[in-house]
Amino acid sequence: MSPHASHAHDEHAAHGCAHDHDYDHDSADHDGPARPAWPRIFGAVLLVLLLAAVACFVQVRVGEATVITRFGNPTRVLVEPGLAWRWPQPFEVAVPVDLRLRNTSSGLHDVGTRDGLRIIVQAYIAWQVSPDPQDIQRFMRAVQNQPDEAARQIRTLVGSALETTTSGFELADLVNVDPGRVRIEAFEQRLQAHIADQLAQTYGIKVVQVGIERLTLPKVTLEATVDRMRAERETIATERTAEGKRKAAEIRSAAERDARILEADANVKAAQIQTQSQVEAAQIYGKAYASAPELYKLLRSLDTLGTIVTPDTRLVLRTDSAPFRALIDGPNPPASLTRQAGQGHD
Repeated sequence: MSPHASHAHDEHAAHGCAHDHDYDHDSADHDGPARPAWPRIFGAVLLVLLLAAVACFVQVRVGEATVITRFGNPTRVLVEPGLAWRWPQPFEVAVPVDLRLRNTSSGLHDVGTRDGLRIIVQAYIAWQVSPDPQDIQRFMRAVQNQPDEAARQIRTLVGSALETTTSGFELADLVNVDPGRVRIEAFEQRLQAHIADQLAQTYGIKVVQVGIERLTLPKVTLEATVDRMRAERETIATERTAEGKRKAAEIRSAAERDARILEADANVKAAQIQTQSQVEAAQIYGKAYASAPELYKLLRSLDTLGTIVTPDTRLVLRTDSAPFRALIDGPNPPASLTRQAGQGHD
């Protein structure tokens, strides 16, 4: 037998065996009961319906809103958290919109004050998409629901608003050593009023808060501020010096007036005392003269000499005239003593 004949015989045998195997398998299938196909069909339909039902529900999360679009056009806005119904894709698509609070910085801006000085200001803006359905759709149309693009638009708007707002304030209203003169709060309120309406009407954005994040002075402004503060301090010092001099003059004038009043009162009292003393002295002199006239004349002459003559005075006068006669003649004895002496001789 040739090799080719053996190979053909082997292939025929293998084919025969395979044929017998298939025949036996088919015989076994026909022997058992036939299974119905409707349970599998029902299960498949039920699964499809379940998947379709799941695809029709959309979940609205807390802090978000969901915009339902039909073929790209917004049809309704879902704001309340929970489950809502929509047609499955591609008929309707649910687009989430973030309503959470965001913070955007304006960056540093070189702006001018009302008094012509330059300052560097940086503001922050706390904002969020307004939960109103119309504002949500406005936000989607304006920035295609892109918060980063909204933040860029906010920075641009705040930059121009800072220039406008700062021009209404002087540097002393923003930077001052006196807390009572600082008007930062009024500045922030005016800045918020400048941007709030435009952001709401154009982008559907609600501005929650606006504040000054940083405020610095350039070198030129700092030098001008120092010079101005120095001039103000010098003016204040001059005013206070003048005020002190004025008060000192008032006090001095009042003291001099009081002194004059006291002096006048003292002079009046002294004159009264002097008058009283002169009256009393006259009475004493009168009594002395009545009792001893010669002694009175002697004492008056001595008083006169004590008044007009000092230790350095040199006088050349006659001694036989008053008041020097008393130095030569001496006092005359009283008449009573003369009579007593005459009676004694008798």
